[in-house]
This record gives sequence, structure tokens and C-alpha cells, in this order.
Amino acid sequence: MKILLIEDEPDLGAIIQKILSRHQYVVDWAEDGKTGWEYLTNDRLCSISAGETTYALAIIDWMLPKMSGIEICQRLRAEKYTLPILMLTAKDRMENKIAGLDAGADDYLVKPFGMEELLARLRALQRRTQVFQAERLQLGNLRLDYGNNAIVTIDLQGREQSGNLTAKEFQLLEYLMQHPDRTLTHDQIRNRIWPLDSESASNVVAAQIRLLRKKLAEFGCDSSIETMRGFGYRLNSIHK
Repeated sequence: MKILLIEDEPDLGAIIQKILSRHQYVVDWAEDGKTGWEYLTNDRLCSISAGETTYALAIIDWMLPKMSGIEICQRLRAEKYTLPILMLTAKDRMENKIAGLDAGADDYLVKPFGMEELLARLRALQRRTQVFQAERLQLGNLRLDYGNNAIVTIDLQGREQSGNLTAKEFQLLEYLMQHPDRTLTHDQIRNRIWPLDSESASNVVAAQIRLLRKKLAEFGCDSSIETMRGFGYRLNSIHK
């Protein structure tokens, strides 16, 4: 899952990014409001449709240089984005919380806070998001098991075979399965699976696709990843 973090305190931002990365989140971190908004603007260019973003969540500080967290929330909601937002702030008065929620934040976390509480708030926001209402994502005989970060295939007799995926394989397959029979560009995939400031090689998407194809073949998946030469990839579902 990809998260946008907008936090101007360097020490706090670094800690949050490190902890989230350990929990298999992909994190883009901006240190001022204007840069954070640019991350969202750049991300929109790679989104599937209007009003969507490849970010699953945003963590936004209230007091930011160049553009406040409140203004970012208001602009997102004005443009009909439903991106879940967790607002961070040292403002703990009730009227401040109401102002943050009214601006478009979905939850509110007062500084200082523990990392375990932050993770719990993120999990709660995930559960409220439609994508995460189901614990499983299925296409043909292929199923993703979110509870165990596993891939499950089902044979003609209904027998299940389960296996583990790496974090990147799981994120890539999830993205493809969410958009079956639809071509996703290299940029869309890269922006979804890797941070924007990643120094990964230019062929990283192709390399990850090769690894995922091998893993799917090992598990007898009846869906295939097709290369759309010069453009991207498409997960083809087989209808029986």
C-alpha cells in the first residue's frame, strides 16, 4: 500500500517513514505543503481515472510551510477526491479537531503520539476504505489473502494451494487484480509500487513482472500478465 506523508519536522518524518516501511508500506514523504500537493498532482497523471489516486492514504500535518494541511484537505475534497486523510497536529482543543474534520480529514492524531497508535489509526482507516472491506481479492482461480499476505489458487476440484509473495510481488499483483483486462502503464505501476524519489533502475517494473509471472506459473494461475510492448502490462482474466 502506498502512503503520502506530508510532515515538516525532519526527525518525526524520518521516524514515521522508517516505521511504515518496516510494515510494508510504500511512503512518499514531502516536507512542506506545496511539495505534498505537487506529489498529489504528479500522481494524478498516473491515476486510472478522475478522482482517484495511487495513494491509499495520506498523513498530513496541520502546520506546514507554503501550504497548510487544512488547505490541502479542502482542495482535495473540493476536487472530489475521497483519499482517506489522517491529520497530525499539536492542536488538541475540541474546536481544532472539529475544524480539521470539517476541512476533510477522516481522523485526527494529536502530537506527541506513539507509533503503535499511528499504525492502529491507519489500519482503522483501511478498514473503512472500500478497497479493504473485503479480506480477499479474487480473479478466476487466483485469490489474494490479505490476512496472510498470501496467494491462493484453486484447481478444478476446488482444492486450494497457498504460497507466499514478497511485499513487492503482493503489491504488484494486487494492483493488476484491481484492474483486470486493463492496460497499466509503466509509470502507473512504478508510481504505485515505488516511492517517487526512488533510485530504482529503469527496468525495475519489467524485472518485477518477470518474477511475478514465474511465481504465478508455479501456482498454476489461470490468468496471465500480457506485455503491451512500449506501453505497459495487462492482467488477462480467463472466463470459463
